[in-house]
Amino acid sequence: MAISFKAFAVAMAAVSLAGCATAPDPPRTYASPPPARGFAPPDRGLAIQASAFESFMRHARGIDPGFSSPSDVAEALQTGAGHTPNELESGMIAYAALAALQEPRFVAAVRAERDRGGLARQLAADPRTALTLPGGEAAGARASGALYVQGSALLTDGERVKHAAYSVQRQVWARARVADAAGRLSRVKRISAAGYQPSREDAGELRTSLSQGARRGGAASAVVAHGVALAALTVLGEDGKARSLMSEPRSGSCLRLAKLNLYQCLASAGPHYEDIYCLGQHAMMDPGQCVVDATHATGARQMTVTRASYRR
Repeated sequence: MAISFKAFAVAMAAVSLAGCATAPDPPRTYASPPPARGFAPPDRGLAIQASAFESFMRHARGIDPGFSSPSDVAEALQTGAGHTPNELESGMIAYAALAALQEPRFVAAVRAERDRGGLARQLAADPRTALTLPGGEAAGARASGALYVQGSALLTDGERVKHAAYSVQRQVWARARVADAAGRLSRVKRISAAGYQPSREDAGELRTSLSQGARRGGAASAVVAHGVALAALTVLGEDGKARSLMSEPRSGSCLRLAKLNLYQCLASAGPHYEDIYCLGQHAMMDPGQCVVDATHATGARQMTVTRASYRR
């Protein structure tokens, strides 16, 4: 059930994001002091943007590959199309920021900064400044780990759906052509344009997702650096300087091409099993791969537009 942004913000105010991770750390660990006192939850905009990302990833992962009718495929396509590339791009960075805010040493270091205005200007001009702060590397590892978990899970589930495009061909209905292919594509585009619609459970789901506390070491990617810098600006109360941090060209291009490939694939598809292929490959695997690549210091892969790639 959709709720207002105001109600969503009230629910998000109950989410404690600083120092709440409980999952065991991988081999690379970081010493952390107790959480900084008095840290306020992130503002409404940051929470909503992060939930736009988490909500899509969660619902897309929930697509059941056990299709048994055209209506199953149509419903799954609506779920897979339920985002705009721009909101997924900014949501990915906001989600990374909330993960970084769970690193207590980092939050304490930012709060202890005396020249808050100077630091805010540095962060806006060079996001990697955030990684040099005490706890910044650990905050980056949290941000990278959180994104990697989300992206790799969607990639894996997308592979299952893509495989179903071949196994389902034994069923008569799956080999039948989509009755209103043009209408189906139009509906998918309308749902895509509508984007994220907040739901009552999103606040709790976001909290649960972030509490996994995954960490991933190595050089920080541009998206991770943006997320950690955004986290620092949030602590400083300088969210207004974060506008330039809410996008990253390579990852944004990857997500936009994933959606374009979905449209191209559906425009060329005939029978229902080909729609399933489009769903698995371009609505799930491609965005999942974009998120995984966004954690790599080398940036996102160069995705190209594909046509009719579902045919053997």
